[in-house]
Amino acid sequence: MKTRQEIKLQAKVNMGKQRGTAILIELALVVIGLVSSLLSGIPFLGVVISLAIACIIAVLEVGISGAYISIYQNIRTSVSSVISSLQVNFMRKLGGMLWVGLWAFLWSLLFVIPGIIKAISYSMTSYILAECPNVQATDAIKLSMRITKGYKGELFVAGLSFIGWLLLGMITCGILIVVHVGPYMNATFAGYYIELRNEAFKKGVVRPEELGMAMAN
Repeated sequence: MKTRQEIKLQAKVNMGKQRGTAILIELALVVIGLVSSLLSGIPFLGVVISLAIACIIAVLEVGISGAYISIYQNIRTSVSSVISSLQVNFMRKLGGMLWVGLWAFLWSLLFVIPGIIKAISYSMTSYILAECPNVQATDAIKLSMRITKGYKGELFVAGLSFIGWLLLGMITCGILIVVHVGPYMNATFAGYYIELRNEAFKKGVVRPEELGMAMAN
């Protein structure tokens, strides 16, 4: 399997080739978040609208995960493909993301560390939902746990490696996060999904057919 440095380098280089698309994706999330915040102040209706937008964002995250899988592999993608993905298996994707959120929340009630560990275990779910349309929501979570087994520490350290970038992003009022840090992080973790998935195939931890694939890439 590739090292953290190799994964981040490939993510950075290939993200740079589609930076415009990546920035538009990040901006779309920011705009949706701002709209949700503005509308949440409306009595009753605001709550309903905010919940609806939260569901859309959850499903949108799956489409974004799919886009960054393409970016990491240097495959052309677009914002329109992310938006159009909302129309495909909406309830399956929503169910998967809500299921992840519920279990991560329940584990976090047992203190912070168990919550973090489980969140990392479930972190590949959105990528599986995006790449493998025939995998059911609950199965995607189980597959994510199997793929990340033995690599949760590596994923945690990968996340920590972006702390400096995130601090710089805060100093620039989030501008750097939109134009560089967000796309760089997302491409990196999409890369981890690809590499861990292939490693799981190689070790027999997961069979390609379980993800609806004829063979490992």
